[in-house]
Amino acid sequence: MKILDRIFGSYEGESVTEYTLVNDYGMEVSCLNFGCVITKIIVPDRHGNFENVVLGFDNFEDYTEWSPYFGAVCGRVAGRIGGASFELDGKEYQLADNNYPNHLHGGKKGFNSVIWKTEIIEKENAVGLKFFYHSPDGEEGYPGNLDTTVTYILNNKNELDISYESKTDQKTLVNLTNHSYFNLSGNIKRDCSEHILKVDSDRFLELRDDLIPTGKLIDSKNTPFDFKYGRRLSSGLNSSYPQNVLVGKGYDHPLVFRQEGENTMILSDEESGRSLLITTDQPCVVLYTGNFLEGPYSISGVRAENYLGVCLETQGFPDAIHHPEFPSVILNQEEVYHSRTVYRFFANTLGD
Repeated sequence: MKILDRIFGSYEGESVTEYTLVNDYGMEVSCLNFGCVITKIIVPDRHGNFENVVLGFDNFEDYTEWSPYFGAVCGRVAGRIGGASFELDGKEYQLADNNYPNHLHGGKKGFNSVIWKTEIIEKENAVGLKFFYHSPDGEEGYPGNLDTTVTYILNNKNELDISYESKTDQKTLVNLTNHSYFNLSGNIKRDCSEHILKVDSDRFLELRDDLIPTGKLIDSKNTPFDFKYGRRLSSGLNSSYPQNVLVGKGYDHPLVFRQEGENTMILSDEESGRSLLITTDQPCVVLYTGNFLEGPYSISGVRAENYLGVCLETQGFPDAIHHPEFPSVILNQEEVYHSRTVYRFFANTLGD
């Protein structure tokens, strides 16, 4: 187990460092102190070829100019808040309408685009990083001084363990996630349309035209959102089902887990043999298939096209503050916000 580091760039006068966590079996996870961005995850396919399975840029400037939240921690509140405002204890708070007319992923300068303090973790069978950020009262419109710790741990089971913790001195909102785009083909050999996803979910949140939840939970049976037994993502990309068409042909929806507590999902790519098992304590996962990735830029030498990556954003329900029936994302002064998601990579050697 080891940790490497190099200067990756600079931002507002501060150095941006890329850290690389390496386990004893060759798996690597690279990340920045800017936005806790995961730039690379290198794992073997069924033939033992080690390749990158997340979307990222080779230089820092592209992250600030183009990146659609590649690999970043999103906060204070991941997802959208309708009308870019909310009310707490009778007081109205106005947020940035950076996804007009709504608020998205914490605002114009959310947790994804700030420098975090770092601390290296070294154990016998694990290496990692602790990231620390102090968000002052009023930042991006949110109340309360919020202190957040994000921990990345890589172990010898080829697991990346991500945990989040936040404390506040005033009632506020917190809902954190990681926005990595996975592509298990390795080094972006092809898009994700033929990836197979299996999720322990039987309902999803219906979205309005502006992608804010209506509040209605739809039974996923007999729809392109039924992932209980495994489904190719292409079935939603090519579907005429109104909710798929609404988000630009694909998925950008919260899938609600069937039970409270620990839940799992598996993403697989048959050709490479790679699979990703995700375990989380969050109530939903936002499935986003990169429906709007196309643009005048390249991702590690590959022209940006739609569906090159798939996000599995484990989190609380989006826009929960406007839906009392949703699990609350309010954090009180005496409470501690906790969240944990574990990503385990493995390869199926059948067919060799």
